[in-house]
Amino acid sequence: MIHKASDDRYESMRYRRAGRSGVRLPAVSLGLWHNFGDTQPMEVQRAVLRRAFDLGVTHFDLANNYGPPYGSAEANFGVHFRADFRPYRDELFIASKAGWDMWPGPYGDGGSRKYLLASLDQSLARMGLDYVDVFYSHRYDPETPLEETMGALDTAVRSGRALYAGISNYGPQEHRRAVEILRDLGTPVLLNQSAYSILDREPERGVLDAIGETGTALIAYSPLAQGLLTDRYLDGVPSDSRMAVGHFLTTDQLTKERLTLLRALNKLAQDRNQTLAQLALTWILRDERVVSVIVGASSVRQLEQNLSAVGQPDLTAAEIAEIDRLCAEL
Repeated sequence: MIHKASDDRYESMRYRRAGRSGVRLPAVSLGLWHNFGDTQPMEVQRAVLRRAFDLGVTHFDLANNYGPPYGSAEANFGVHFRADFRPYRDELFIASKAGWDMWPGPYGDGGSRKYLLASLDQSLARMGLDYVDVFYSHRYDPETPLEETMGALDTAVRSGRALYAGISNYGPQEHRRAVEILRDLGTPVLLNQSAYSILDREPERGVLDAIGETGTALIAYSPLAQGLLTDRYLDGVPSDSRMAVGHFLTTDQLTKERLTLLRALNKLAQDRNQTLAQLALTWILRDERVVSVIVGASSVRQLEQNLSAVGQPDLTAAEIAEIDRLCAEL
């Protein structure tokens, strides 16, 4: 039976405008990176997707190589889309990307026109979609002329396979140049997707300024620093944690100094009646240049905890200054 979405699904979520575009995205979006591959039970995936949509999450973020294995997140999403969400397609904003390693040989990686457009066709087939709402160049490729990469995004939009063009993991100068090229082609850049968190301030080194200047928007991934900015590691490394497995997050990242910082941030969160994760999301959303934060969720409970950051009181100037002071001491 197709899912009957909640009638009040737009009551609690806040939506923010993406730069100078007409697009509004939920303050918190759902990323389908690690929790929607073949290693996660389909019934859990389905429950998370259904609950997310019922709580106003309209933006689902995917990429060609999300899994594991590569492609499985898109294929599994396609199953859920056909079962539950096809009647709601016009209420959804679905993203895919290409740029990192996907298939063997010289045409399965990078920023070439050959790779990007072939990958987009494969992604649409896996998900059973006629188009994605935004298609990203997943990384800047210094070995491919930026005009070629942006030209492929322009083709994706003009051909109807994508509604908007996006870039991801682009530095400030590459961002400005990409925006310039696509504006000349008549297909503006909508989003730059970058890692951003209390612990990873890289976008503050020029990308956010470039976004403000160009009227685009940042959409932030890894806002919880792969789980460091949760209560998961405040008392050490659980045996069943991502850090214990050593996949993307390793034990050498949890230094004594960082643990002290995390506990101080957790204390600040408790003073605000928030969890550490909720504080981390509220902190990112303090900046109007950020349109949305992308969270992963391995359970409905985890999803609900993260989404509860929406609508909580903004950080005060004193609280922001205290967070900066604590991070400066690391």
